[in-house]
Amino acid sequence: MDTIKAKPFSLGPRRGKFYDVNDILKSLTPIQKEEVEKFEKLDLIYRTLCGLLYNFVPTSGHPGGSISSGRFVESILYKTADYDFSIPTSDKNDMLVYAAGHKAMGLYAMYALRNEIVRAYKPELLPDEKNQLRFEDMLGFRRNPVNDTPLFKKFNSKALDGHPTPATPFVKVATGASGVGIPAGFGLALGAIDYYGPNAPKVHLVEGEGGMTPGRVSEALAAASSMCLHNIILHIDFNQASIDSNRVCRDGDLKGDYVQWDPAELTYLHDFNVIYCDDGKDHTKVIAAQTFAKQLNNGMPTAIVYRTIKGWQYGIEGKGSHGAGHKFCSPEFYKFLSTFENTFGVKMPVYEAKATTELKNEFGQLVPNFEGDWSKINIEKYYWDSLLIMREVIETNKDLKFFADAISDSKARLDKLNRTPRDNKTELEKLYTDKSISFDKTPEELKVVPGTVTTIRAVLGASLGYINHKTNGAVLGVAADLLGSTSVNLVGEGFQNGFFNAVDNPGSRILTIGGICEDAMGAMMGGVGAYGRNIGVSSSYGAFISAMEHTDARLHSIGEMSKVEHYGGHFNTWVLVNAHAGLKTGEDGPTHADPQCLQLLQGNFPKGTVITLTPWEPGEVWPLLIAGLMKRPAVLSPYVTRPNETIADRKALKLAPATDAAKGLYALRKADPKKKLDGSIVLQESGVTIEFINGALPKLDAEGYNLNIFYVSSAELFDLLPEKEKEEIYPQSIAQTAMGITGFTLPTMEKWITSYEGRSRILHPFRNGYFLGSGAAESVLKQAGLDGDGIYEEVIKYIKK
Repeated sequence: MDTIKAKPFSLGPRRGKFYDVNDILKSLTPIQKEEVEKFEKLDLIYRTLCGLLYNFVPTSGHPGGSISSGRFVESILYKTADYDFSIPTSDKNDMLVYAAGHKAMGLYAMYALRNEIVRAYKPELLPDEKNQLRFEDMLGFRRNPVNDTPLFKKFNSKALDGHPTPATPFVKVATGASGVGIPAGFGLALGAIDYYGPNAPKVHLVEGEGGMTPGRVSEALAAASSMCLHNIILHIDFNQASIDSNRVCRDGDLKGDYVQWDPAELTYLHDFNVIYCDDGKDHTKVIAAQTFAKQLNNGMPTAIVYRTIKGWQYGIEGKGSHGAGHKFCSPEFYKFLSTFENTFGVKMPVYEAKATTELKNEFGQLVPNFEGDWSKINIEKYYWDSLLIMREVIETNKDLKFFADAISDSKARLDKLNRTPRDNKTELEKLYTDKSISFDKTPEELKVVPGTVTTIRAVLGASLGYINHKTNGAVLGVAADLLGSTSVNLVGEGFQNGFFNAVDNPGSRILTIGGICEDAMGAMMGGVGAYGRNIGVSSSYGAFISAMEHTDARLHSIGEMSKVEHYGGHFNTWVLVNAHAGLKTGEDGPTHADPQCLQLLQGNFPKGTVITLTPWEPGEVWPLLIAGLMKRPAVLSPYVTRPNETIADRKALKLAPATDAAKGLYALRKADPKKKLDGSIVLQESGVTIEFINGALPKLDAEGYNLNIFYVSSAELFDLLPEKEKEEIYPQSIAQTAMGITGFTLPTMEKWITSYEGRSRILHPFRNGYFLGSGAAESVLKQAGLDGDGIYEEVIKYIKK
């Protein structure tokens, strides 16, 4: 083996290019010396504010990464990004996404400092208070809305989440959970470039090398380059420190603790333009890198890699400053403040833990003047007094007006760009305003004919495709290498063939996101939805996508809810398709034919944020889809099966019309009120319902049994009905006596069957205590006792109990 020589390996041709900032500086002078001095002063104020936030929360947050990323974020806000500070909600603005959500302390400090500078020097630019992030709001850092400290209440401070959400002005998506921020931010970029075309807003993302280790980040990088999302600039805070490691990546010849790439290699591998900045503390180099990045026009996304030091100048560096810092009001904390004090000739207040003597009861005892922990009053007071010192520094150092002028310049640059929607723009609003789109009016081309054969998934794909034409292409579809298999390809029929590419195929409505990459797919479709001009549709096996995109669905729901709570409006929807759902995918075996997928989403989110749909036959798809979309949830999640189905003749079977499915739970057939009631059956999931309708019901009818038969088509749509209507459709008295049959798991049926005895009778796939085997759908259902004959036998036992 020693005689075999290893050959050098190099990557194949790249569209993205690699640049070193030192070479850029040979032909570019982006900033003058006196401007550098102003940025140094700004950064000192910013670092000090980060330290205050950590100290007075008390001692909560992530000071290290907030500080190490500060200098390049300052450059983004005051030199690079084009935006209108006065209109944070404008979708023409360049966007800044803290994909590294743990740097929220930095985001809040940076935005509050910007607001203070504008307040001091260009107050006419300030938006209304709701759309500002003020120094007063810093009192709400990591505080719950029910916080009752006096100044928090007096100033109506915002309760600022531990990781960013759209409750904060200029924040479009919720971030912070394991790698979700990058693909969600890339989704914003996709939404922007699809609506505005080549002149689209840029999306600046902030992340560290540790935050790039989750797999969904690599998936998203692959997607961004494959789709040529050239409005992305990814700013990487390469400080090598995480929670547990001080060498996350390989560093020269030294092995990385976690990965054996560095961020420049990873992004270049994925065909990004890469600009390497060897000193992220050097304002000149940072601004040069960003200035050059804006000028690149080769149609590829760009990454700027800044070498930084986590916790620089804080007194704790490296991993020790990741989620920790100086102890509360410790000597080390005051030593950290001394640079600020000495530079600006001020003295920060020194906290003393003692109570005021102003309020005493009749026995001379000190009493608090509000209900709560007495020490919180003093802490909050000293915190606010410290912020007031910083406010005074900003107001008296007139050279900081430079940054207020820079914000005006940003608005001027934005106006000069004259961003207008591309020709033939998407028109998502038509989905909600076109009166021809109604749950009870299935379009002629989508109507199904009894006795014919089709699949539920095909009708769903065709329905989404119909909506796509109504909205001029507002629906974007993606699948985990399963476009035809899950029928999501039908979303793009009638549009440009092939996969979407922002440069050479922008008319396609079908996306490619890294291949078999459900994790990134979900986050990107959430980001697309959050931008507000498209509905993203992601699809894969229900067995995989419900679990892999659960975190994405949760963060998108959190983001949309926080946006609506604070600024009004409505949720922006993403459609998460659980295809090949349930036991009818039996040929693929228990790894794929998964009955557990519904349980992961149904009933697990605040009311109205996520709606699941479980049609049992193709005719229910349109009514359910439109009813769900019109409720405008953050996530709409249909569960559809794979096999062909023969369309049932509802009239011949004396079943209710398919439009009744829009209620969420409906009487598929009502018992004859003139006869003795033999029982009530509640069905859920296509496979078992078809077995019941075709295999059990004819026998029960022949034997003269008088049954109520209900079907659960959407638990969440039913929950959104008025209480009176719900009781009329499905009285609690029936829930106490009914029998449940589901092709999903037991907990999904317990909502509808409320008695102990009734729950013991529920038929479900795991009733016999094991995962089911492989084989045709009929054999798997039989093994579970959920075939027509098995269901019939159990229903007879229930009737005769």
